[in-house]
Amino acid sequence: MAAIVLIGAQWGDEGKGKATDLLGEKLQWVVRYQGGNNAGHTVVLPNGETFALHLIPSGILTPGVNNVIGNGVVVDPSVLLAELKGLEDRDVDTSRLLLSADAHLLMPYHVAIDKVTERFLGNSKIGTTGRGIGPCYQDKIARVGVRVADVLDEKILTQKVEAALEVKNQILTKIYNRKGLDPNEVVDGTLELAEGFKHRISDTRLLLNHALERGETILLEGSQGTLLDVDHGTYPYVTSSNPTAGGAAVGAGIGPGRIDTVLGILKAYTTRVGEGPFPTELFDEWGAYLAKTGGEVGVTTGRARRTGWFDAVIARYATRVNGITDYFLTKLDVLSSLETVPICVAYEVDGERVDDMPMTQTGFHHAKPIYEEMPGWWEDISGCRTFEDLPKNAQDYVLRLEELSGAHISCIGVGPGRDQTIVRREIV
Repeated sequence: MAAIVLIGAQWGDEGKGKATDLLGEKLQWVVRYQGGNNAGHTVVLPNGETFALHLIPSGILTPGVNNVIGNGVVVDPSVLLAELKGLEDRDVDTSRLLLSADAHLLMPYHVAIDKVTERFLGNSKIGTTGRGIGPCYQDKIARVGVRVADVLDEKILTQKVEAALEVKNQILTKIYNRKGLDPNEVVDGTLELAEGFKHRISDTRLLLNHALERGETILLEGSQGTLLDVDHGTYPYVTSSNPTAGGAAVGAGIGPGRIDTVLGILKAYTTRVGEGPFPTELFDEWGAYLAKTGGEVGVTTGRARRTGWFDAVIARYATRVNGITDYFLTKLDVLSSLETVPICVAYEVDGERVDDMPMTQTGFHHAKPIYEEMPGWWEDISGCRTFEDLPKNAQDYVLRLEELSGAHISCIGVGPGRDQTIVRREIV
C-alpha cells in the first residue's frame, strides 16, 4: 500500500475528522503534516462521544493506529500537553503518538507578536487566530526557529531563544510598546513543558518510510483547506503553510511518488472563517439557516463561520491543484427541506463569465456567482446508508457536484455520527 492524502477542498472546516475516523480501522498510521493549533477536527464516535482535536491526528481515537505530528507542523508545547491530558482523562490511549524531532516549537514570543500585530493592522487584519502560527513559520523560513529536538540540548535551546529575543523584544517594546520577554524564563518554561513530551520525540521520517516499505498504509492529514494554502489560496487571507496535497510529502518527509490517493473533503455548501473574499457568501435568512442547521462554529476558535452555497469553481480548482482522486462530501443532510438548492457554476468578473479561478486577487474580490438551481428534497436523509436510499433530488444534486468538481464523490456524509456515511466507492 502507499500513502493517502486527506485535504480540505474549500476554506477548511469541511469535516476532515469524520473522513479520518471512517478510514481509521484500515490504517496503520495517521500523520498530521502542517499547521498548528489554529485548526481542529471534530470526531463523533458511535456512542455519541464528541472529541475536538487541534494538534493531535484524528487517528488517536482508533485503537492500534500510530499517530505522528510531522515535521511540517508548528507545535505549541502547552497546547499539546493540555490536549493529551484531555484525551487521557477520557481514557483515550495516547501511547502511540510520536512527535517529529524536526517540527518547530511555537514559543511565547510568537503568540505575543501575533496578537499585537493583528491589533495594529486594524481594518487591514488578516483574521489570524492569534495563536502565533504565522510568526512561528516566519522564524522557520528565516532559519531562526526552535525545533523540537532543541529541547534535548539546553545549550542550543538557550542560544536560539536569546538570539530570537534580541530582535523580538525590540519589536515588542519599541514598536508596539509592550513588555519584553525574559530569555531565561522562556527557556526554563520550555524545558519544563518538554518533560511531558520528550519521550515522544522521534525520527518520524525514518519510521514512516520503513512503514511504507513494509506495505503499511499511511494517511497524511492536513488542517485548514486548499483556499487557505499560502501559495494556492486566496492570498493574503491564508494560513502560513501548505495544506494542499503537495505539502503532505514535505511535511511528513516521504517522497511524492509514495502517494497514490488524494481524498478531498467537500462540504455540500461552503463556509469560511476569518477575513477575505467569499463569492457565494450569504447575508440573508438562508445564510443564517445554513449556519444554524450546520452548527457552523469553528472547532478551535469558536468563531462563527461565514456560510454560502456550493462553489463549483473552487471545487474544480481544488481538484486540479491537489490532484484529487476521490471526494468525501459532508453535511448533505443540512440541505434537506430546501425547495431549491443553488450551485455556483461560474463567476461574473467585470461583465464577463469566468469558469475558473480568476488569476488576480482583484479578479477574485470582484467575482459574482453565477448560479444554477437544483430542485431540493424534504426527506430526512440521516438514516440513508446507500446512494440508492437517498431521495432522487438528493442523488441528482450529488451527481451534479461530481460532474462540476471533476472527481468521483466516493463517500457522502448524512449526519455527524461515524456510521452516518454512504460509501459509493472504497478508498482503501
